[in-house]
Amino acid sequence: MDELKSSGKSFVISKWEVQEAWETVKANKGAPGVDGCSIEEFEKDLRNNLFRIWNRMSSGSYFPPPVRAVEIPKSHRAQGFWVCRPWGIGSLRRWSPPLTTIAQK
Repeated sequence: MDELKSSGKSFVISKWEVQEAWETVKANKGAPGVDGCSIEEFEKDLRNNLFRIWNRMSSGSYFPPPVRAVEIPKSHRAQGFWVCRPWGIGSLRRWSPPLTTIAQK
């Protein structure tokens, strides 16, 4: 009989590491991502939100969503003009950069 297999990779990550990653995200004071969730909104149910993220990562069912793209102006002083470069803003409910960095250590 065929078994369903998760295509995700589980991480060995402690709840403390998830808390540490959250503190990094909060310290950055970022803007809402594609999910529209602000830091204040995420904190309203912080314990459950952090548990969900930890549970998804440790079970292999964590898949980060797409990021919201914004353009950041960057000066090329030597040439005397400005250009824009893309910058990705991840979502809070399923944030990944600090978590995946910690999980890969």
